[in-house]
Amino acid sequence: MKKKIKNIQISCDGGAATGKSTGAKMISKKYNLKFLSSGLLYRYASYVILKNEPKNMISFLNKKFKNLNYKKLNTLNLQTQKISQHSSTIAKVKKVRNILKSYQIKFSKKNKNCCIEGRDISTKILPNSDLKFFFKCKIDIAAKRRYKELKKRNANIKLKDVKKALRIRNLLDTKRKNSPLLKHRDSIEIDTGKLDKKAMLAKMSKYVERVIKKKYGIRART
Repeated sequence: MKKKIKNIQISCDGGAATGKSTGAKMISKKYNLKFLSSGLLYRYASYVILKNEPKNMISFLNKKFKNLNYKKLNTLNLQTQKISQHSSTIAKVKKVRNILKSYQIKFSKKNKNCCIEGRDISTKILPNSDLKFFFKCKIDIAAKRRYKELKKRNANIKLKDVKKALRIRNLLDTKRKNSPLLKHRDSIEIDTGKLDKKAMLAKMSKYVERVIKKKYGIRART
């Protein structure tokens, strides 16, 4: 008799352009998990703040995130340097983090099968997740990845500027007082500089299969 998998939650953390979004999306698709990017939430917060310039930022964000349809974010252009820089600034504000934290926790309670990626998922959002991944790669590799992404939208951008921006972003993320980027003691390290997408998915899948077998005594059908 086939057992139904009801509750598998995966958390993915890592610095900017380390491949965590790619890995999280691939594993979510393979195992039919609901996917959420916390980085996209922060970008959306910056997008609406920059667009509306609210007098009371916290009250404004509370209203925006109360009944936010996550799918809506994929229809907006949130991948700009201006939004990226602004989002790293508001990410340091505790009240902003609390609003987005509440949204993510609500998402995880509603979707028992889910994968959430960001910078504090394993430590703050899903500390009891079944599986924790921590993504990393050398700054040169991360910079080239981000450069290729941005080059599609901005022909004048320079690789050295992208590399500098990533260094600053990672420094802000690891040194901020509220929910800094940390590797959870139970996290499995994924060095994306040494893996292509196929190898990355294979490595992640190996650990997912172990969790499924331990919880349900079965092999997942994908």
